[in-house]
Amino acid sequence: MQTETELQTTAAEFLGTLVLVFFGVGATVLSGEYIGTLGIALTFGFTLLAVAYLFGPVSGAHVNPAVTLGMLAAKRLDVHTAVKYWIAQLAGAIAGAALLFLLAKQVPGLKTSESFGTNGFGDRSAVQINLGGAFLAELLMTALLVYVYLCMTHRIAIAGFGGIPIGLTLAVVSLVGIPLTGASVNPARSLGPAIFAGGAALTQFWLFLVAPLVGGLLAAAVHRVTHPPAGADLHRNLQPSGSPR
Repeated sequence: MQTETELQTTAAEFLGTLVLVFFGVGATVLSGEYIGTLGIALTFGFTLLAVAYLFGPVSGAHVNPAVTLGMLAAKRLDVHTAVKYWIAQLAGAIAGAALLFLLAKQVPGLKTSESFGTNGFGDRSAVQINLGGAFLAELLMTALLVYVYLCMTHRIAIAGFGGIPIGLTLAVVSLVGIPLTGASVNPARSLGPAIFAGGAALTQFWLFLVAPLVGGLLAAAVHRVTHPPAGADLHRNLQPSGSPR
């Protein structure tokens, strides 16, 4: 039973991250000049909303290493489960980016090198935000997203209508963050496209790994203050639904 549940949760994280990267980054790469920042932000938000309802009951639909780190810090996951989630998320992001790269190559004249929906700062930012500003922006935006996840989840699974504020939050932070850094708030979302873009997209990736992870830890700390555990049972390491206690 445990092996079957583990397969289900890791498959959910893999597929969910694949879908988020393919459609979210795809909106930037394939349709950005037609739908603009608002359209891209809504695509990310609506995609995460759909993923939350599809996979939220299975794995929590983290689809983001920063969310998983926040859950780990909040003692909703154990380390073993978190590592499996991270591997599935990174693999899903790379697979989603690979499929998008294959599709983009079928569009005559579409440039995929250096850009390809990647995140960046300095001359790779629409507003030329500097390194410090980019780090702060990614940290704060990710902290908000992870905080909402923590508030909207019961143990692991997304509770009730929790997918709606989660999706709306990603849309809002994307609206703010796209002109600044391209709005990562998700190391997996940044890594997948960066691998295929190469160049500065890869050399700047470290920021979009570190800042979101710090943001996830900050969110867990704030959530612990604003939503203290109601009982001792909430302090235990909790497994995804169906796992043995």
